[in-house]
Amino acid sequence: MSTIFSKIISGEIPCYKIAESATCFAFLDVSPLAKGHTLVVPKLEKDYIFDIEDELHADLWQFAKKISIAVKAGVPCKRIGVAVIGLEVPHAHIHLIPMNKVSDMNFAMPKLSFSKEDMEATAEAIRKNITF
Repeated sequence: MSTIFSKIISGEIPCYKIAESATCFAFLDVSPLAKGHTLVVPKLEKDYIFDIEDELHADLWQFAKKISIAVKAGVPCKRIGVAVIGLEVPHAHIHLIPMNKVSDMNFAMPKLSFSKEDMEATAEAIRKNITF
């Protein structure tokens, strides 16, 4: 069964795409904790991040590092928080969350909502800082 992330990767569901590689895909979370909250996923649909074979697991984290550098450059913040929870969608994913204080990473907080124009501008601000 195809997850929502697989449908995003295939283009069946639109997203605010940040970048992709041969094995990974990054896009803005549409229910973010902070402006610029980005999800990084392997293109291979695997439920649990620690079930991913070693080479892809390493690719995923290297890709996430490059995306996190671009997020930090594109969205004013002190740090990029990283979370792997994996309960909401049965497709491994890494949350990259711009943060200024620890509470910015509280998943129990209400999610934010931004206009389409704001999401597009945020995605572009991040994309222009990507270096591969």
